[in-house]
This record gives sequence, C-alpha cells and structure tokens, in this order.
Amino acid sequence: MISTGVDIPVVRNIVFFRYIHSPISFHQMVGRGTRLAENKLMFTVYDYTDATRLFGEEFLVKARKPRVTNYDETHDEPPVIVVADGFEAEISHAGRYVVADESGRARRVSVEEYKQGLAHRLIANIATLDEFRAKWINPADRRGMIQDLVKSGYSPEIVRRVENMTEYDLYDVLADLAYGVAPHKRVVRAFSFSYKQRSWLDAMPERTKAVILAIAAQFGREGTEVFENPQLFNVATIRAAGGLDALKWNGGPAELISETKRRLFAA
Repeated sequence: MISTGVDIPVVRNIVFFRYIHSPISFHQMVGRGTRLAENKLMFTVYDYTDATRLFGEEFLVKARKPRVTNYDETHDEPPVIVVADGFEAEISHAGRYVVADESGRARRVSVEEYKQGLAHRLIANIATLDEFRAKWINPADRRGMIQDLVKSGYSPEIVRRVENMTEYDLYDVLADLAYGVAPHKRVVRAFSFSYKQRSWLDAMPERTKAVILAIAAQFGREGTEVFENPQLFNVATIRAAGGLDALKWNGGPAELISETKRRLFAA
C-alpha cells in the first residue's frame, strides 16, 4: 500500500507487517514517512517482520532485458503480473512463471517448480506437520520460518496469490504444499473449530466462550495475524462479547489464546 504512488505528508507511523525482500521497496516504504508536514518533526517505524535489516543494503538492481513472453496478438488478454515480498509472477495463456533468484541471477521458473522448491526448503528445516504446527502457533518461530523462506527466494504469499488462495490462511497454503494436508478456507477452519472443540468450549464460563468464538470468527476474516494484533480486543464483536476481562479464567488470556490457536489449527 505504501511502496510507490502514495504521498500523505502527515503520516507519522510506518508499520511493517509484510515480509520485504527488496531494499529498494523497503526504502520506498520508509520514505512515505519522510514527507514534511506542519508540526511534524519525526516519524516512527514499527517493524514486525525484520524489514529494517534492509537499512544500509546496497541497491543492487540487475539489468533487465526487454520482457519477452509467449503472448501473441491472437490473444486479447495481456499477462497478469502478481507481486509479493519483492518477487514477481506472470500468469498468461502461455503458462505461469515466477522470477526467482538462482545464484545471484534472475530466472523464470514455472509456478509448479517454484512450489516444489518451496516445499523442499520447508521440509528440510521442519520435517513433520506436528513440528510445523507447533512453530506456526509461536509468533517468533512463525516469523523466523517465513523469513527463512523469503530470504531463500521463496515467497509463500506469492504462491497464495497465484493459486487464488487469498481466502486461505498461509498455514493452510504451506501445510497443503509441504505436508499434503487438504487446505481449509479461514471461515471454514473457524467454523470447524466452533463445533469440533465444543466440549472444551462448553467447559468455560459463557462470557469466556463467547470471546473465544468471536476471536475465532475474526481469524476467519483476517488470518493468523489477528492473534498478535495489539488492537484485537478493540474489535467491536470481541469487545461486546466480554473482551479481555472475560479471558481471565483457567490460566489467563495468554494461555487461552495459545490453546485456541493450537486447537484452531488442529480443527
């Protein structure tokens, strides 16, 4: 949203939730906060994805040859370009390709080859689905896992977009790709949680149960990141259900949120 073409001088906060691969893209995003405005003396960068590692990185841009595709004039539709995490994919009648980095050189690979490479990289570090699920539930482990993939040249987000899986959490995209687990849309996973975990939920006070279900529903709309969102308990439906106070039961909010994630991804 803030890489190019945005000029809002009063912006005082730049927040990184995306995993950024390109130093140029990173500096473009940070640059949105450098615009001058009345009574603005500074701006703040909040970094949730280690994007600030790119401060000081050289702008090494490979010379691009004129783009050559198999597109021909007999087809009315031009290729669709998909961009995520600093990577680019091209979808056309001729096929689907991702521009990948191989030994410092850009190379167009088929989406299937790219997915296979991503799966191999993930399995090499995380051998089993249970281990993957445990890492996914832990915020630091999850971010480290995704950062490792992106730094290795593989973007889970670009796979999700190319495969038209934006209604799926990245957990399901990667679990399907690497471990052969049938993926579930976020709303389906949230609904499955509500009835498969009924006995666990019914053991709670009604207000606690209502908040947990509201959080699960919010996951259905936004995905895993809602669990670490500092504004989670300001969401209207969660606040109306009882909010943070309703989770002060059987170990407290942190334990309940962690257990909710574990059971949600097992649903």
